[in-house]
Amino acid sequence: MNNEYKINQHDMTTLKTVKTPSYVIDKKLLIQNLERLQYVQDQTGCKILLALKGFSMHSTFSLVGEYLAGITASSLFEAKLGREFMNKEVHVYAPAYRDDEFDEIMDTCDHIVFNSVDQYKHFKDKVSKSKTIECGLRVNPQYSEVETALYDPCAPNSRLGTIESKIKAGDLEGLSGLHFHTMCEQQVDTLVRTIEVVETKFGKYLHQMKWLNFGGGHHITKDGYDINRLVELVNYMQDKYNLQVYIEPGEAIALDCGYLVASVLDIVDNGMKIAIIDSSASCHMPDVIEMPYRPYIIDSEEANIKEYTYRLGGMTCLAGDVVGDYSFDQELKIGDKLIFTDMAHYTMVKNHMFNGVNLPSIAIMDESRIQVIREFTYDDYKNRLS
Repeated sequence: MNNEYKINQHDMTTLKTVKTPSYVIDKKLLIQNLERLQYVQDQTGCKILLALKGFSMHSTFSLVGEYLAGITASSLFEAKLGREFMNKEVHVYAPAYRDDEFDEIMDTCDHIVFNSVDQYKHFKDKVSKSKTIECGLRVNPQYSEVETALYDPCAPNSRLGTIESKIKAGDLEGLSGLHFHTMCEQQVDTLVRTIEVVETKFGKYLHQMKWLNFGGGHHITKDGYDINRLVELVNYMQDKYNLQVYIEPGEAIALDCGYLVASVLDIVDNGMKIAIIDSSASCHMPDVIEMPYRPYIIDSEEANIKEYTYRLGGMTCLAGDVVGDYSFDQELKIGDKLIFTDMAHYTMVKNHMFNGVNLPSIAIMDESRIQVIREFTYDDYKNRLS
């Protein structure tokens, strides 16, 4: 369901009071997502982790930790963030680990997943001395249904995960689990087909494992997702192989619970009306350019559907810093505020300060109150550089 249907007039009025640009997380919508994920855990006994690569707003971690089992990280810094602000289970996976960071990773993490057998062997003696750390191997079943090559973990010649033919007898000695990640914004039917391939290729190893991690990319909190089928699949795998299932979504935690509020700074005409906003596709919503995708703006339509059509452009000098073409019932005016929906995941974690453009403030909306959690300044820009 789009926020077009979720948001009420009172929330819209509240959002338009915020100083722009701002990311605003709606606490009640975040809780709705967490409750849906909690249902899966309650029905299966599986453990769901917040993948920080998708959503790292640590001011919400105490709330998230009331529902989920912990976090999963893709780097030392993410792992330290999860340990500091949630302090539940901390898992980490990276395509490779640095020798000069590995001791700190061991001090921070409960689970360490290796990308290759050679990486595991490289650190095996060191990690085997720990009585608490559990190690796993990411496997690549060479099967996925991801259409955008940039986000396909199982594309030909992918660097992510170990394929079946590269695993030899004895390679998995000392490992507690296997991990696969093959999905991106997909439904449970894709997972069903993926599990069939995983079982065919790696099922012979699962009986000796303590856990199996389904990775991320599961759209569990999206309307229409067959959550009961997911419950059945998790229970099937846990019962058949007598292991613990982990799921580590990032997007599903923050899906449809955040906004980016921006203001119109100027309107120019160069063959069509172009509204310049105090935000940026390049800096503040980079997946618009990378994915690419088209964010929804409340009370808008695609070009030429409503009476007044505008191209929305950002503040940077990048020629392609364009959000897209939108139409509205009323003419846009300088100072008008636009509310972009679904702006919690893969925004704050990927934004940057190209051109010295400042970052949006970060705020939480709780009922009729907006609390600004963080504002950024010149020092934030200066201190990233030298």
